[in-house]
Amino acid sequence: MNAEPARASRLEEMSRAIGRLTPDAITAAVFMLAVLAAAALLLGNTVETVTDAWYRGLWMLLPFTMQMTLVLVLSGVVGQTPWFRRTIQHLAKLPRTENQVIAGTALVSAALGYCNWGLGMVLAPIAGIYFARESERKGLRVDFLFLLAVLWGAGSVWQYGLSASAPLLVATPGHFLEATTGVMPLSTTIWSPAAILHEVLFTLATIAVGCWLKPRQPRLLSEFPAASAFAEEAAAAAPASGEFAERLERHPSVALIFSLMLGVWLYFHFFVKHLSLDINSLNVSFLLLAFMLHGTVYRFTKALEKAIVSAWPVVVIYHLYAGVAGLIQFTTVGERFAGLLASISSPYTFPLLAALSATVVALFVPSSGGQWAIQGFVTAKVALSVGLTVQRGLLAMSIGDHMGNLIAPFWYMVIAGVARVNFREFIGYGMIFAVLWFVIGVAVFTFAPC
Repeated sequence: MNAEPARASRLEEMSRAIGRLTPDAITAAVFMLAVLAAAALLLGNTVETVTDAWYRGLWMLLPFTMQMTLVLVLSGVVGQTPWFRRTIQHLAKLPRTENQVIAGTALVSAALGYCNWGLGMVLAPIAGIYFARESERKGLRVDFLFLLAVLWGAGSVWQYGLSASAPLLVATPGHFLEATTGVMPLSTTIWSPAAILHEVLFTLATIAVGCWLKPRQPRLLSEFPAASAFAEEAAAAAPASGEFAERLERHPSVALIFSLMLGVWLYFHFFVKHLSLDINSLNVSFLLLAFMLHGTVYRFTKALEKAIVSAWPVVVIYHLYAGVAGLIQFTTVGERFAGLLASISSPYTFPLLAALSATVVALFVPSSGGQWAIQGFVTAKVALSVGLTVQRGLLAMSIGDHMGNLIAPFWYMVIAGVARVNFREFIGYGMIFAVLWFVIGVAVFTFAPC
């Protein structure tokens, strides 16, 4: 057996093994809860303190959970519009080789993720389905599961994109750490030379590694009936009806009126109140786009029925993670852990340690903004104490933040829900891009100018 097929075989065996060993997100959340509770008790917190911390945390992400649910659902509704389908179908027809399919899917995912993480999370898997379908029609043998892992990896660039939570937060006057860090413009964080270099290097590396390690015995899209059926689904057509109510919901005037109302809301938000882009205004923008592109209430609601299935992991699991986050925030666990790593930092070890500590915290806190709220003060203080900028600390911490996303099962379940497959079938492949993300990130934010 020559080296290349042997390497591919080992890769596929590793992916299957990781899938068999990975629990679902609810099981993982319960396990993390038990570990954190035990750690808090060992650090001297009382049973009452630990219980109260979990109680305070359990529902603290309730508004955020609904916001994230809407990001995912409305992205899925936009993904079912005729305009999006035609655009992706056109792009999917361009590749002529298997490597071009991988590169094209990665670039589309990276572009969507950079614009907004919700777009990358929901629309990139849909794009992957179309790219896989077109490649199979041309006789190109591209593994659909591996393609999902590639696009999930490439979409990681959202961490330094236009929806990066922590950089947007610290660029806002009056943020909770302004007394310590000041207001940090985006030109010093996501648009710094180091961040831009990282985005380019990681995207290129993802494409190169994806082409190099693609499975030699691929499982094609046609082997996954639910995913394959999605690509064939047409937009819901409005059946003829003489009832006034039914004609009304299919008439474009209703969608137009609501679109105008949403447009007024956005105008008031940005130009009257002079507020910046936030999650609520983002969701209003998605809602406006969805109604405009679907054209009628009927087509919107039919798309909504299909899109809602991709958001089921978020509805309950975020609250379990919120309980875990409560143990970190309202006991001494988070402070002690961060302080321990801070005590051994130097200018050259700090980016690595910040990324490592953030990886651990990210397994418990599924929110970049929430993670900065927990680690921001310590990260800023330690960065300044070793002679580095707070911006370098924030960017290095963000590597660990997304590393947690890349190795935990939670977001794989969301991707799998959109693509209509089992998350365990491709999470192993995802670990390749997790390692790539971490190594490139730590190297860039240790040595490149910020």
